Amino acid sequence: MLLQLAVALLAGLVFLALGRREAMSAAAGAVIVALGTALLSLRFFSGLSGAGMALSRLLTGMLLKWIVIVGGLFMILFQYKLPPLAAITGLVAAYAVYLLAFRFKG
Repeated sequence: MLLQLAVALLAGLVFLALGRREAMSAAAGAVIVALGTALLSLRFFSGLSGAGMALSRLLTGMLLKWIVIVGGLFMILFQYKLPPLAAITGLVAAYAVYLLAFRFKG
């Protein structure tokens, strides 16, 4: 999650060359992925008691994560009317870090 927040900062700084709205949009797109990951982690690691419970917590955590990501993207694009390309770029960059963390773990 900390790497995703670092990517949010980096994306914001990169898009700052295009303007403040683009920088906010890129950073917000990456931050919603980090928030979704945090929510998934809190749900999954809140107490494991068995395989069925672990699977249940994982699935509900993933569902909550995607609700946060889709809802956050909806708010960025339609409520705040921030630039969509920057928001999607930040979102993809943060999610790429999430996937790369699994590839190089262990």
